[in-house]
Amino acid sequence: MAGNRDIFAMLSKKRSLEPTPPRSDEVPRAEKKLKPDETVVEPHGDHSPPEEDLAYDSETEKKDFEDAREILKLEQHKAPKKMETKMAAAKPIPYAALVEVFEQIESTSKRLEIIQLTSDFFLSVLETNQDDLIPITYLFINRLGPDYEGLELGLGETILIKTIAESTGKSTQQVKLKYKETGDLGTIALQARNVQPTMFKPKPLTVNVVFANLKEIALASGNKSQEKKINIIKRMLTASQGLEAKFLIRTLESKLRIGLAEKTVLISLAKALVTHETRLKGKSSKSLTPELFVKAEERIRDAFCQIPNYEILIKTALEYGVLNLDKHCSLKPGIPLKPMLAKPTKSIGEILDRFTGEEFTCEYKYDGERAQVHLLDNGQVKVYSRNSEDMSQRYPDIVDSVKGFLKTDQHTKSLILDCEAVAWSREDNKILPFQVLSTRKRKDVNADDIKVQVCLFAFDILCYNDEPLIQKPLRQRREVLYKVTTPVAGKFQYATSKTTSNVEELQQFLDESVKASCEGLMVKTLDTDPYRPSQRSNSWLKLKKDYLAGVGDSLDLVVVGAYYGKGKRTGTYGGFLLASYNQDNGEYETCCKIGTGFSDDMLKQLYEKLSKTETETPDASYIYDTGAEPDVWFEPTTLFEVLTADLSLSPVYKAGADVFGRGVSLRFPRFLRIRDDKSIEDATSSEQVVEFYERQSAVQN
Repeated sequence: MAGNRDIFAMLSKKRSLEPTPPRSDEVPRAEKKLKPDETVVEPHGDHSPPEEDLAYDSETEKKDFEDAREILKLEQHKAPKKMETKMAAAKPIPYAALVEVFEQIESTSKRLEIIQLTSDFFLSVLETNQDDLIPITYLFINRLGPDYEGLELGLGETILIKTIAESTGKSTQQVKLKYKETGDLGTIALQARNVQPTMFKPKPLTVNVVFANLKEIALASGNKSQEKKINIIKRMLTASQGLEAKFLIRTLESKLRIGLAEKTVLISLAKALVTHETRLKGKSSKSLTPELFVKAEERIRDAFCQIPNYEILIKTALEYGVLNLDKHCSLKPGIPLKPMLAKPTKSIGEILDRFTGEEFTCEYKYDGERAQVHLLDNGQVKVYSRNSEDMSQRYPDIVDSVKGFLKTDQHTKSLILDCEAVAWSREDNKILPFQVLSTRKRKDVNADDIKVQVCLFAFDILCYNDEPLIQKPLRQRREVLYKVTTPVAGKFQYATSKTTSNVEELQQFLDESVKASCEGLMVKTLDTDPYRPSQRSNSWLKLKKDYLAGVGDSLDLVVVGAYYGKGKRTGTYGGFLLASYNQDNGEYETCCKIGTGFSDDMLKQLYEKLSKTETETPDASYIYDTGAEPDVWFEPTTLFEVLTADLSLSPVYKAGADVFGRGVSLRFPRFLRIRDDKSIEDATSSEQVVEFYERQSAVQN
């Protein structure tokens, strides 16, 4: 899709793509229940391993890059056109052009083709109106801005049904009945708009107008905010034409459902930016090598993990070049970076094998909430969760205490600390269970009304006085941490640590961590590895006491459905259907039914919480067996942390079915807790479920 004219030409003529030859290792996808009148889109093309949303694995990094090379080689067959030296005045990108691409992406299951469609569209935007690339990128990932800004539409199903009815001349009952049949409000809006007569042709919607309206909806507050939101939606629906109504409603639902993951958007963005730069320089197509695309993808991914803000990322890439992002786009206080993650282990022997010849340290693994603490140059303090949510309102006591644990002789102006916020008893001077921490309000906490006290356990420092430290090894980072901060009893402490490679000492330290109300140990290399944002690396391992005999870790799974309780559980849900998250295509793949580990009080709480999210039809992104449907379906809003005895292949469940032909299921799963501190996208991925199964099988064999 090269040249300025293409983005407008596509509105009148659907773009055709060269077919991508299927891979020889192709396996069938998992079964997906079809809704009435829905046609089957046969799976075909690339079935590369599921990719984690942004987190990546050092062991599979090489494999991912090889896959990226295969994807990006497609560009070699397309000769880029040299850009005009004088561009016409930038035209606003029509919303119709964007939704046309959405429709094409939805109609294919081939990952290579999706990347091609997305990157081609981004390239056309770059050559037509660069300012629109930022809102377009956010619309592709169905967000209104960076996660830490907390912009959410907050629109319920009821409001959208009412608005569709009023905008299209239907009754709410008609819309509800149709929704029960199709399960897609977007399609209902499209069909209703197509048969609705209009007295005059409305002004076409543009991307920037739609995006501005969406932000206005998200920011609306006060007594008449709902009325204001409805009026804005009706105005856009009335102006919508063709496919616009379908994807406008899906965007308002925050369910685009086109099978597009954020990592694919980053790959496509890198490809478009580096191609655009090449054309600007007048270089030949020979310079667009797969290696160049892979390097661009690596730069944009690493930059995004440090600065998860597309506006900053895109503007910096356009100013300095995508290959120079590492020099101009690094972490800074006030913008949360994606945290480094640990890989699970099942024994002390496994740790010693992995760290042979390297010095490592062990730290208590605290049972709390990951907290990234930022001190800005202006003296402001921010606290962010592991998924970049601003938790400053939840922890005003942390905000108030930060300056109290900074050493006065160090002249600290700014910093970023990686910590765990843990419930703490100041009377008994000890850690309290995570369940106590979870009772604390999530927003608008008044410091004077706090009943659950917290203590920060710091284990890393990532930036100091605006100097990024993540390229330094842990030993050096920890020296800075100890140099500029000082412990404050019951408020700020360092993670208890021990440096040893003696098996008996490690076992004793593990036992001590459990006695201290911790989950186990974190084991980290001291001198050989930097801090890798968003990476699940072998340089950080976790060893949990409870999981030594299981799969090595707990799993965080999405609750997609439930079964009505019987006997003493009558009146609540008696069991739940859980799914892993396929971060390659945004689908939820079922992996077990769970009914163990719940107290009566917890079941009542879950009924109150989840009954509000019941839907009459399963979400289109659910992959499940039609013979094992639950009694009720839910919106994907809640994560359960669960333990399992082991994993097995199942003809009923669907996690990882594209790898084995059958899904991986959990045997004898047990509920531990709700994970309110994680977003749905932070759920255990289908790729991780596959890895757990393969590791278990390797041990058994």
